[in-house]
Amino acid sequence: MKKYAYIGCLGFIAVITTEFGVIGILPQIAEHYNISIDKAGYLLSAFALIIALTGPFMTLLTSGFDRKKIMLVAIFMFLVTGFVSSFSPPFWLLMMVRILPAFLQPVYIASALAVAVSQAEEHKKNELMSIVFNGVAIAMVTTVPFATWISGLWSWEYSFMIQTAVSLIALIAIQFLLPSMPVQEKKSFGSQVSILSQPSFILSTLTNFFMITAWFSTYSYFADYLNKAKGMDTTMISYMLLVFGIIGIFANWIAGKMLNKNVPGTTAFFLSGTILVPILLYVSDGNMIATILVIGIWGFLYSPSFLNASTYMISAAPGSLEFANSLATSFGNLGVTLGTTIGGWIIITKGVVFTPWVGLVFGLLAFSMMILKGLYEKRNQSILPCKE
Repeated sequence: MKKYAYIGCLGFIAVITTEFGVIGILPQIAEHYNISIDKAGYLLSAFALIIALTGPFMTLLTSGFDRKKIMLVAIFMFLVTGFVSSFSPPFWLLMMVRILPAFLQPVYIASALAVAVSQAEEHKKNELMSIVFNGVAIAMVTTVPFATWISGLWSWEYSFMIQTAVSLIALIAIQFLLPSMPVQEKKSFGSQVSILSQPSFILSTLTNFFMITAWFSTYSYFADYLNKAKGMDTTMISYMLLVFGIIGIFANWIAGKMLNKNVPGTTAFFLSGTILVPILLYVSDGNMIATILVIGIWGFLYSPSFLNASTYMISAAPGSLEFANSLATSFGNLGVTLGTTIGGWIIITKGVVFTPWVGLVFGLLAFSMMILKGLYEKRNQSILPCKE
């Protein structure tokens, strides 16, 4: 049912608003607590690191619980985070309440995806998953910039109030619109963890990791790049973020349709942006119209990256949807961390104009993993008939 997918999407908006909503207010937080901007950045990096390290284990531990209850507990934790943070607590407490929901973020995503496809026909599942993942693009266009705008209008605490309100709406929707969904047959830990020994799944995981690293080596510094490399002011950059996000919503919808027909082909198509976009950004140089067109292409090819990564990994482990997706979330967050770290190092040592080329290198690595996976599967298919 599409209703379940839209409820999952609403919760995803709350999750992303909490995770990335802090980006726009880091300078204000640093000033308020009289700390450096890199220390304030721990609010983001610690969140991502907790997800990366604990996601699969938390998903395994909660795999036997009613999915509705899991989703409620997860969103409630995000609500608590926003509520406590809005009172500007001591920094150690702010950090603690930021970290707590990170333990349940992959659990929420895995549960929301499982609920969305629970009653769907096989050929409709990827489309329903794309609806859930659209929560990322929608949040980046609406609640995340709105929370930042509100903080500029009044103070940074109001940004967390917006996050609290979004979480409350999602909590109410899950409670009253989603039926109880107990797990009918709990899979053993061994049967789920066994996918880690499958070369096909390992190669799909590396594809995911390099893909997200490629995109975030530049996307993490989107505003800085457009300002210093393309000469855009803050107002123009905010317009570009809006264009980027709106196109992203459309791209997720298209990707969902394409994934239903061909998962590897769709993944490769959107991954090509990690190679195409750096070249186009270089060619566009200082031409404003050309740069805006490239940003549109960038937004279209980048936005379904998490959807593509998850679907590509799940397709290599169809019997372990939730665990495979939690691994996709974990390795995706590791990719965010690595991409942001290397991109920052390049900016300090070479300049922000070189960050897209880092993405190109990791994009080529992702493509090489896809090629290796294809060769491995082709070889296995040719061997199987010989055994019969």
